[in-house]
Amino acid sequence: METVSTNRSHGGTQGVYTHQSTVTGTAMTFSVFVPDHAPEAKLPVLWYLSGLTCTHANVTEKGEFRAACAEHGIIFIAPDTSPRGDDLPDDEAYDFGKGAGFYVDAVQAPWSTNYRMRSYIEQELPAQVTEHFPVDMARQGITGHSMGGHGALTIGLRNPGRFRSVSAFSPIVSPLNCPWGEKALGGYLGPDKAAWREYDACALIEDGARLPDLLVDQGDADSFLHEQLKTGLLVMACRKAGIPATIRMQPGYDHSYYFISTFMADHVGWHAARLKA
Repeated sequence: METVSTNRSHGGTQGVYTHQSTVTGTAMTFSVFVPDHAPEAKLPVLWYLSGLTCTHANVTEKGEFRAACAEHGIIFIAPDTSPRGDDLPDDEAYDFGKGAGFYVDAVQAPWSTNYRMRSYIEQELPAQVTEHFPVDMARQGITGHSMGGHGALTIGLRNPGRFRSVSAFSPIVSPLNCPWGEKALGGYLGPDKAAWREYDACALIEDGARLPDLLVDQGDADSFLHEQLKTGLLVMACRKAGIPATIRMQPGYDHSYYFISTFMADHVGWHAARLKA
């Protein structure tokens, strides 16, 4: 692992790091904020998965999470959204290929060689983090935005007991039922929609996966709400499954980091209460 940069912020260290991934076959970049802490202390971890077109940098620069993470003593980790490299397959559109890994392990050529973000997030990056940072991996939470909200929900649902807390900002709740999801899952996984279900939060819940509770914030002025995000499907799925879910429609807010940063401290505090319990 190589250090790209470190900066002092809010009584902690904001770093950006890169390493060679065996899972994606490329160099991968991620950011980590570590609050000041006692020597030998191990801190709880909050993973943040970003949305379409983003890298680690969007939330790192605009997410306004550091003050809350420093207050609660939580390490904040932000990976990239896809493998990168000039020789990788890509798509001209913003919603497929680079910047749009959708947190799946692709099985269709030519994507299957490098586009393995599920394995990267669930296995390889946690091993890197454990080796290099003072993390308590028995106390993990996960959150994310849009495509990353989809990632947070599905990873949390597929890994019961691993994450003490799961939340999301403006998540894609059912890729089976929206254009973004149909394009991405069809392209990466192929036409058999039965294979898509493990990457669809509502389908996972319908198939028996559960969370102890859930926090979601969604802006009601989000231009993607009705066609792509479809928050109501998650409300119905949680209600039917008996999952305690706080799903808040925030009046006047859109899909941007102006929205995310407004409610970031709420989410960090919500995770902290569960990570420290």
